[in-house]
Amino acid sequence: MILVAVEDKGKAGIGRVRIEIIPDANAVSLRHAVNKMIEPGSTVRTDEWKGYTPACLRGYHHTVMKKQSREPGEDPTPLVHRIASLLKRWLLGTHHGRVEETYLGAYLNEFVFRFNRRRSASRGKLFYRLVQQMTGAPQG
Repeated sequence: MILVAVEDKGKAGIGRVRIEIIPDANAVSLRHAVNKMIEPGSTVRTDEWKGYTPACLRGYHHTVMKKQSREPGEDPTPLVHRIASLLKRWLLGTHHGRVEETYLGAYLNEFVFRFNRRRSASRGKLFYRLVQQMTGAPQG
């Protein structure tokens, strides 16, 4: 199970993305993942999942995105679902559906790294930054 967080830039589109593997969707697991992924004080919009308790999102401004109607296909969190769709497409296109659970964390990290740098002005530094992150070398 994974949790996806997407920065909403309004008319500017999708900002940064964070993806975490979580053991389950209870409030404790969600709290841990949210604290790791999202800066305190941020506004968090979620669907109506019961795991998003007030204790889970303490320190965040929480808005529940409710379905306006019961129409099939209506999406209260479209940006998250768009990223999930892009992730699935990327996994199929890049790895041809051969995704090992053992390496899921690495696949997700690569997707997030590439997505968050998709508009980078210095594309030549992508490999350099990737090696820095892999080795834990200071970034400067």
